[in-house]
Amino acid sequence: MKAVNKVVGKALPLGYSNVDTDQIAPSDAMKFSKRTDFSEFLFRDWREDPNFILNRTEYQDSSMILAGENFGCGSSREHAPWALQDYGFKVIVAPSFGDIFKNNCSKVGLVTVELSFSVISELIEIVKNHPQVEITVDLENQTLSCDHIEIEFEIDDFTRYRLINGLDDIDLTLRDKELIQQYEDARPKYLPKVN
Repeated sequence: MKAVNKVVGKALPLGYSNVDTDQIAPSDAMKFSKRTDFSEFLFRDWREDPNFILNRTEYQDSSMILAGENFGCGSSREHAPWALQDYGFKVIVAPSFGDIFKNNCSKVGLVTVELSFSVISELIEIVKNHPQVEITVDLENQTLSCDHIEIEFEIDDFTRYRLINGLDDIDLTLRDKELIQQYEDARPKYLPKVN
């Protein structure tokens, strides 16, 4: 996974609350067990509406989403973060997230930032009035800035550490590769081994 320290980019002013993982990546995406390009599935049913905000040219190269409460609720499918990331999103800003979705995002390198509804509403208005405005999310300093807004956000130390250092679950395990090998070498030979 790529390390994330600072993201600077345009935002999609989605604003919807209770967006579930089935809406983010419909069940068709689940027929693939390996990670491929899931961008075609992102909000697929909503994108059939030519007026859906993601179809508007001024937002097509956005790297952040500004969303409402409870973004990523519903099922635990990891395909939803994959679709968001494969489309090009790096940060999702919302007042709250579905717990499993938020955890799945951190495992693939997507940053989730929780801010109050009032701050996000203000950001959405700025972006709607000036679609080319850039937002900066600084993970090192835990700040988000845009226009006249500069605000700190909370993120747990472990998630912040793994994002800044680009560590997925396999990378975290491989940090202890020597200890794992020592353990395997010390095990009795008649026990099963993983090669």
